[in-house]
Amino acid sequence: MKTGSMIRSSDHDFLTRVKESEEDTFAQKAVAKAQDAQWIKREGARRELGNWEDWRKLGEQIRQHTVRYLPDYLEEFSDNVESNGGHVFFAQTDIEARDFITNLAREKQVKHVVKSKSMVTTEIGIDEALLEIPGMELLETDLAEFILQQDDWDQPTHLVFPALHKNRDQVREVFMEKLGYEGDNDPQHLARFARKVMRKRFLENEMSITGCNFAVADNGMINLDTNEGNADLCMAIPKIQVVCMGMERIVPGMREAETIDNMLARSAVGQKITTYCTFTSRQVDGESDGPEEFYVVIIDNGRSNALGTDFEPILQCIRCASCLNVCPVYRHIGGHGYGSIYPGPVGSILSPVLQGNYDDFAELPYACSLCTACTSTCPVKIPLHKLLLKHREIEMDDIHQSKLIDDVVMRVVGLGTGHSSLFRTALGLDHLAMAPLARKGPEAAKNLYSDDKHVEWMPFVFGGWTKVRDLPDPPAHSKNFRSWFKTHKPADVDPKIAKHTAQREQEIQAERKA
Repeated sequence: MKTGSMIRSSDHDFLTRVKESEEDTFAQKAVAKAQDAQWIKREGARRELGNWEDWRKLGEQIRQHTVRYLPDYLEEFSDNVESNGGHVFFAQTDIEARDFITNLAREKQVKHVVKSKSMVTTEIGIDEALLEIPGMELLETDLAEFILQQDDWDQPTHLVFPALHKNRDQVREVFMEKLGYEGDNDPQHLARFARKVMRKRFLENEMSITGCNFAVADNGMINLDTNEGNADLCMAIPKIQVVCMGMERIVPGMREAETIDNMLARSAVGQKITTYCTFTSRQVDGESDGPEEFYVVIIDNGRSNALGTDFEPILQCIRCASCLNVCPVYRHIGGHGYGSIYPGPVGSILSPVLQGNYDDFAELPYACSLCTACTSTCPVKIPLHKLLLKHREIEMDDIHQSKLIDDVVMRVVGLGTGHSSLFRTALGLDHLAMAPLARKGPEAAKNLYSDDKHVEWMPFVFGGWTKVRDLPDPPAHSKNFRSWFKTHKPADVDPKIAKHTAQREQEIQAERKA
């Protein structure tokens, strides 16, 4: 199913986005610093829990079970929300979700809306839709999202730390220009100023929109995790609350919610539990706070594309962003380089699934070194690198998106490296073939070879490699390792190594004959 998804965050092509990201040196340093700091905090928090691999298996089982019986749990949750006095709306597309929420705001004559941090509300484009209503005032209440909103709705760069790419001076300039801030760039002063602005809006708002970390099927409650308490204020004051949740963000009961919450906090921010871990629903009669009208919008928007396919495991995701925090590609290009509101390994898999095709995100499955760090760190054991490979397989084999010249080049390379005689011939000619392309320079000990030459430019698909790496000019055939090995005296070789090598050669010959 192709949807009207708004997950694309840039109109630039992939290479242009990467170039822009490379030029933003502050963002690159910020990402690297955050990754290093989060590694220490995350691994420490996981060790404190003990038996982390057993917890991962449990998390995987909970999420797999829930996805497998998703229709049943969604029906149970919906029934319980309604029995608590709330309302549930199932939206197949982002358009249906936007229309429901904007029509509700018009019907209730709402003019002041506050929002807590939510990726799915960004996915359906509800901010832009609400601001089209005459007289509507909308405020993002998560501090990072508040900063991005004030900076003309700048795009987030991280699932958990949306404003990671901005420094204190940039934030100060935004606050001065848009809000009349007159203080210094001290983060505490900036945060206090933002809180003062937000607090006034909290008290006058009529409707709040929140996301949903997890919906609890057996009691109809929603679970929200924050570190600022902004979501709690969003829910406590207004008479109307709208919850936007991806249809997969559900757990069977409180026991499972507590388990996943525990794993989420440790994986996302390296804490034992988030500062505010809240379970809520419609206001109970007699209570003084909480929404009198409670609406839950359950959003498909392409998620059903994954059900029953090789990509179903991506629906296990709990949005901890742990995969971003270990990814070397994300470290290099940051969130904006992906061109999707969902960056990193999880975004590279999820974005084409939600869109239903590869029109905008064909390059993302290749924005990966296949180091498997993302798979190793995922708290619910999603085989992320295998899903990226599956995307590549579909693009190349099923819908034939490869470029003809690149395809021919790679087939020739595969042919040459797959036959020993052709490979030996290539080794004999590599120095002669590469010499005209190599840079000439003085000898230097730091270079791998004494000629101190490397290739700075290569044609076709090879250009993607030499654009960012040095490719040393191979040594002459008479000086390469294979030639040296053949002429080296056996007496100079450790007898144990020689014996092991001879045995291994015999095994290889036997395997070939078999």
